[in-house]
Amino acid sequence: MVDMWDLDSEAIEKRVAFRTQVRDLVWRETKKRMSSLGFSEQEGPATPNALTPTSAAAKAVHLAYLEVATEVGEAARDLAIDAAARAGRAGASYSDLGAASGITRQAARKRWPAAVGTHWALYLLTGKSSPRGMTVRVLRSEDKAIETGRTAVDEGALAEDGAVGAVVINAAREAVWACYFDGGAFAPQEVALPEELLAVPAPDSPEHGNWLHKFDQFIAHNI
Repeated sequence: MVDMWDLDSEAIEKRVAFRTQVRDLVWRETKKRMSSLGFSEQEGPATPNALTPTSAAAKAVHLAYLEVATEVGEAARDLAIDAAARAGRAGASYSDLGAASGITRQAARKRWPAAVGTHWALYLLTGKSSPRGMTVRVLRSEDKAIETGRTAVDEGALAEDGAVGAVVINAAREAVWACYFDGGAFAPQEVALPEELLAVPAPDSPEHGNWLHKFDQFIAHNI
């Protein structure tokens, strides 16, 4: 977890305010459920600690509060799982997930074992002549990414701005499959990429544009 002592005063205030909002949400939901305890929302205690600490009513209220707080925690865990998976598909590493959630990279890997490494990026080189365009799609299955790339290249011959080349990249930024449109056979043709194109720089790196240019040249040479 993030150490509160490592935060500045503004960040601490924001975290305290957020926790207060969550606490109030839990209490409001607890009050809605008080009918089963013999209270109406209007008649119930104003706060969780408004009753005599050792009373049967206090015990019932605190248990109801615990029930709601537990449900909130479960909902938050589900949201975190979904957020981690989406971040992983967008290219986040376990170090990124750990930093965002206040835990170590190893803890993030253990908490969300399927979040990273389960996405494939499909790059489609488009346009019959230079300057060509490039579109990127993210898919959860390698087979689906390859199938989508092959279909796009196959159908690309029908349009001026259609796909003429495709490459599938795994979560480790490695090119695992590529194809181009073979005009002679009038069909997609799988092709082995040269070694210099097998490692794909991250999209936000200066080297990424250079890789795209080399991939464009390689496909252009084949078609």
